[in-house]
Amino acid sequence: MSRLPFVAVNAHDVLSRHGLDSFEALWTLDLAAVDAPNTGRGGWSSVHRLQLEDVNGELQSFYLKRQDNHCTRTLHAPLGEPTFAREFRAVQQYAQLGIPALEAAFFDRRESQGHKQAVLLTRALDEYAPLDEWFDRWQELSALQKRTLLQAAGALVRALHNAGVIHNCLYPKHIFLKLHGDGAGARLIDLEKTRGAWFGQRDFVRDLETLNRRSTTPSRTQRMRFMLAYFGLRRLDADSKALVRRLLARQAGKVAKR
Repeated sequence: MSRLPFVAVNAHDVLSRHGLDSFEALWTLDLAAVDAPNTGRGGWSSVHRLQLEDVNGELQSFYLKRQDNHCTRTLHAPLGEPTFAREFRAVQQYAQLGIPALEAAFFDRRESQGHKQAVLLTRALDEYAPLDEWFDRWQELSALQKRTLLQAAGALVRALHNAGVIHNCLYPKHIFLKLHGDGAGARLIDLEKTRGAWFGQRDFVRDLETLNRRSTTPSRTQRMRFMLAYFGLRRLDADSKALVRRLLARQAGKVAKR
């Protein structure tokens, strides 16, 4: 029995309008890569920007990801599968759990002459910028804008952990944020390493420590504001203080090993 590709309802019309609603059409599409292909894992993986005009004459922007024999072994696929298949499952999981993240527009995979291949098309988050880019212009932002961004990031990670899931590679570049009139929006990207929080709070601390260690720009007060948003508190209580101590102890251990 053949398996149909995934095509998002809100992308079907624009993809079919340009004849790009199949694996082969997207696989053979000639586009410049955003950066150099990743040639690890015994194959290759590439990312391309794609813009398509819809029936109203407006441009819809996507990122087209293609890979050949760029595989990983998991409990779900002990013999290996394209890493984009794993990311696509995570995108679907996040949507089901109500965790804001990137959106899939198309996904399909195939085996061709012994090669495991996958295509994943996601919506571009053009109105957003990754947290590390916000940090690059931190001094240009008002105190209110900084507070708003940190609160949005903290609430996003809280939603993730409340769902019993960890990102497992939580760098500032993976948290996308946008400022708007009544606050900030936040989404997570690069979900291929996502997994359940098998070890409970220990896994949550791991996510938080990674993000804290990679975020060198915010002040101590600003980091505390993030943590308060993460806990959903106005002031740290005994349990939240204990978690913060575990986070700092883990970070100190990482630094000591360098």
